[in-house]
Amino acid sequence: MATQETATASAQRGSSFLRIAIALQTLTIFLQAVSAGLLLASSYGETLHSAGARVMYGASMLYVLAAVLAWKPGGGSPRPVLHAAGFLVLASVQVVLGIAHVPSVHVPLGVLMFGLSVLALARR
Repeated sequence: MATQETATASAQRGSSFLRIAIALQTLTIFLQAVSAGLLLASSYGETLHSAGARVMYGASMLYVLAAVLAWKPGGGSPRPVLHAAGFLVLASVQVVLGIAHVPSVHVPLGVLMFGLSVLALARR
């Protein structure tokens, strides 16, 4: 009985961590849109957007970690891990496109990522 209560508490903590990781990712993607606007309007926008890209990528890696930690102890569905891994792939593509200066794909992909991240947050 005690082990079942411990497993339930562990699963709830994992789920909370996952929700926080998704919220952090969503926030960082939104801030990237803001810094992209600053990139067009100010001299320091490029620095902010570049630093924000690193933070957003880190948030995507945190999302993967949180998804694995929420899945493994409770033995639930691996679907959140697949979603998180998909976001990490999209973030990787986004970084490559940004470095290559391909805004015609970089910007729409950023919008897609924000929408998918909001959807993932709403589902949690």
